[in-house]
Amino acid sequence: MLEMVDIEYIRKLYYVEGWSIRKIHRNLGYARQTIRKVLASSQQPRYEMKKQRPSPTMDPYREVILKWLEADKKAPKKQRHTARRIYHRLVEEHNFGGSEATVRRYVRKLRDTNLNQVYIPLTADWGEQAQVDWGRAKVKLGDRLTEICLFCLRMRASKVPFVWAFPTEKLEAFLAGHRLAFEWLEGVPKELVYDNPKTAVVKILKGPQRQEHQSFSTLKAHYLFESIFCGPGRANEKGAVENLVGYVRRNTMVPMPELSDIEALNHILLLWCKKERKKHGAEWKQEKEKLLPLPPTPFRCSVTKMVRVNSSALINYERVRYSVPCRYIKQTLRLEAFANHIEIFAQNKLVAKHKRSYQRQDTVLKLSHYLDVLEIKPRAVMHAKVVRELPEVYAAAKRYLRDDPEGYRELCQILLLNRDYTQKQVVEALKKAVGMGKVDASTVRQLIVNEQAVDSPQEVNVPEALSSYQIKPADTSRYDRLLGVRG
Repeated sequence: MLEMVDIEYIRKLYYVEGWSIRKIHRNLGYARQTIRKVLASSQQPRYEMKKQRPSPTMDPYREVILKWLEADKKAPKKQRHTARRIYHRLVEEHNFGGSEATVRRYVRKLRDTNLNQVYIPLTADWGEQAQVDWGRAKVKLGDRLTEICLFCLRMRASKVPFVWAFPTEKLEAFLAGHRLAFEWLEGVPKELVYDNPKTAVVKILKGPQRQEHQSFSTLKAHYLFESIFCGPGRANEKGAVENLVGYVRRNTMVPMPELSDIEALNHILLLWCKKERKKHGAEWKQEKEKLLPLPPTPFRCSVTKMVRVNSSALINYERVRYSVPCRYIKQTLRLEAFANHIEIFAQNKLVAKHKRSYQRQDTVLKLSHYLDVLEIKPRAVMHAKVVRELPEVYAAAKRYLRDDPEGYRELCQILLLNRDYTQKQVVEALKKAVGMGKVDASTVRQLIVNEQAVDSPQEVNVPEALSSYQIKPADTSRYDRLLGVRG
């Protein structure tokens, strides 16, 4: 290959000294074709391979390997050929005599020429698109190591993220994630990109078509956005939010947080989202202006199910029992399951509301649901599960009354005070009563009344102009005369 000094010399002989190509060829010995290339460009000539070098060891197996790689497209992602597996199959099935390294280089070359592996850079206009995905992380809530689910949404143009932690990825959490995100963004993106979650997609049809979950379609109709779904196994099509899952874990959960509950975690996540939004302030300002407006009413993010109340005034939902007022036993009620709580309705009347439990075989009770039956069966207070789950002061009161043959009745009367006063008021008054050694319903009620009593009004200074004013006493004889007329 010619050096740059040779190129410079040839070009000077031709353009400055006036030598012909023939003379340069005769005197310097360079081929005429080479001289013409030098004269056409001052760049150093480069060798360009017009066709791939032959591979005598691997070329005879090219069609076999291509067939295996093509079949891989229909196989599960984790059950496809590696270069090592291809090597072993070639040895076992085709008596291949080459090395594994040779197979690795050849397979890499074949895969690098696959256009399906070429990723096209994507973009979106302001307010046009957001991407949605779920992620998972482990945190310590209370004294338990808990795996939580992270609903992640990221605006495509401004890169502004929204992340919220749920105890589950169920449909109601998926719906609530959208509502919370839209309310935090104060607007709705025109289209959202998803993988193919079961909470949104019932069935994958041909091409980009999907049969969507009815509740997800209702959410779309409420907020008026369009849905776009990635091809199966093509998570890279929503790479912006794929990166967000790892990014939020590294920036908010390293080291692993130790918090009281999931609400405390969401407070941290929301502060982090605000910080990220501020970082992208200029872009976010433009993006926000292009978002669709929020509808006048928020979406009700719940799943509906009809439930039967058993003789213990309990309904069963996803292997967890919840209490309802005892007067609804043997009736069928409507349950609305939200991500963090459940509501139970008789017709359109809300009759019970509980914090949702995700611990299987758990029983969630409320004292107010059993007060009517405890009034009829007061002896049950000594062993009722709902009573034993009350604050410790009730157990102290029960110990104080256990030697009294009628103590269970007094304890029942104390419990019935929860009809007229809040549980906090009763608990505080009961603590005082236990401390005084007077554990009875009348004392507890009086202590509550005393606490509620309004302080006597302060003495008012009477203006001097009114200080001498005298009010005549009332003539009570008028009432006597009135009684006399009646008589």
